Amino acid sequence: MGFGWKVGFCFCLLLLLVLLQGARAEHQYYNVSRYRGKKQLSGCSLFQGKWVFDASYPFYESSSCPFIDPEFDCIKYGRPDKQFLKYSWQPDSCNVPRFDGVDLLRRWRGKKIMFVGDSLSLNMWNSLACMIHASVPNAKTSFVRKDPLSFVAFEDYGVTIYLYRTPYLVDIVKENVGRVLMLDSIKGGNTWKGMDVLIFNSWHWWTHTGKSQPWDYIQYGETLLKDMNRLEAFSRGLTTWANWADSNVDTSKTRVFFQGISPTHYQGKDWSEPKKSCNGQSEPLSGPAYPAGSPPAAAVVNKVLGTMKTPVYLLDITTLSQLRKDAHPSAYSGDHSGTDCSHWCLPGLPDTWNQLLYAALVM
Repeated sequence: MGFGWKVGFCFCLLLLLVLLQGARAEHQYYNVSRYRGKKQLSGCSLFQGKWVFDASYPFYESSSCPFIDPEFDCIKYGRPDKQFLKYSWQPDSCNVPRFDGVDLLRRWRGKKIMFVGDSLSLNMWNSLACMIHASVPNAKTSFVRKDPLSFVAFEDYGVTIYLYRTPYLVDIVKENVGRVLMLDSIKGGNTWKGMDVLIFNSWHWWTHTGKSQPWDYIQYGETLLKDMNRLEAFSRGLTTWANWADSNVDTSKTRVFFQGISPTHYQGKDWSEPKKSCNGQSEPLSGPAYPAGSPPAAAVVNKVLGTMKTPVYLLDITTLSQLRKDAHPSAYSGDHSGTDCSHWCLPGLPDTWNQLLYAALVM
């Protein structure tokens, strides 16, 4: 009996240690991956999957939404094909909850939400406003479109969704030498305080050169440069933003998201069609991976988010968006000369970004 009791006791003790180690490992796993947006507590990998045809899409008609900027209104400006509207994102390991605008308004009742970033933030902001409006088409709304601050308010619910345009997140300041991109300065951040949800985004403008570049010099610390490696500049600027968030965001009140890197489709060699661009594309790539791989900026985002003490949920939309070479305005933009393979038609891909935002909030 004594020997058997000792064996049983040792076995139970060993089992308890294994269970504790597993629980600790699971806690560490979710703690480490909280910023990546790769995995929910439900075990669902939202951003790994494929595009499938879905006759129930889109969520709304562009003609019925009063908030769409002309540059995204592809149907109004003559895009003849409609199949690009009929795809939904299907994760490999679970189902994404169908977007429910009424439910979201109830969850957000009395709250303030803000998108902060460039024209891809505008794209996503337009999309979310249209998706919610389609759920409550008779709701009283107010709409102000200005730079840098715009908003849509759903007054019956006390919900206001803001857009703050700041392409670099850090400041551009007029100095005696000219326009200076200040990699270690965020003065606009005072406007971001007091929000209940913040969705940040940056990268699109960091690659601009020549006449489309809105600055003349770059400065960090006392160093003033005519130019520098743009990935390094992005990393320095994003680190300044991360420090701002760690110092200013009250995580008991505010949830923070980072909108992942949105890809472009100007060079067909990236998806094995070297003589083509997004123009004339009518269906997604099958995936699951993108032939050209992940853009280097995505690694910068992952690295910087990994250093933060503030929990930031990464909406990791890069790969799923890379597969949508068919979803750009191309020649059918109302406010973009030439071929636009940077932004996205509405209705369209940003609706999926917002469906995944909704999933991240409710799952």
